[in-house]
Amino acid sequence: MNPYTVNIEQQMQRLYKSLNEKDRRRYAAIEAAKLGWGGISYISALFGCDYYTIRFGLSELDDEVAMNQKGIRSKGGGRKSAFETVEGLDEAFIEVLSEYTAGSPIDEQQKWTNLKRHEIAQLIEVDGQAISVTLVDQLLTKHNYRKRKAQKRLPTGETAQRNEQFENIGKLRKTYQDSGNPIVSMDTKKKN
Repeated sequence: MNPYTVNIEQQMQRLYKSLNEKDRRRYAAIEAAKLGWGGISYISALFGCDYYTIRFGLSELDDEVAMNQKGIRSKGGGRKSAFETVEGLDEAFIEVLSEYTAGSPIDEQQKWTNLKRHEIAQLIEVDGQAISVTLVDQLLTKHNYRKRKAQKRLPTGETAQRNEQFENIGKLRKTYQDSGNPIVSMDTKKKN
């Protein structure tokens, strides 16, 4: 087997990197087939791909169905969605957001959370497995959470008793929930 010149090897590597996964495998297979004995090892080292990837590409070249394949991977290929593989993901998400959810009193479909995406990702842990911010985005969309910006324009200052009202509301909410009574939350502003 005669190896290619350095200039040709560089051009081949540039072409290989510009191709998609399916075309890379087939291009490597054709180059290996042209070289004959030892071609698979040489091309594998040149392109930095696996020996068995080239063998798979060689088998595809003889398979008419594979050659007419439109997609890069066969149907059903690729990683499964976390919604399919992670048990209890939706339940963990709803449990985390149960204390941080607000909504419109007029439209029950409108709800939002005061947590940021990365905060939700840190709080959700399913079977010791962390989740990504991208998955949090998908969960927010799936469960109809909307983005909402606070309209406050001027800071109102800090008061020592600020947290007491929220603790009191939390206690009252828990008491009413435990007794089975409905809860209606209204945000009112004092007008001068």
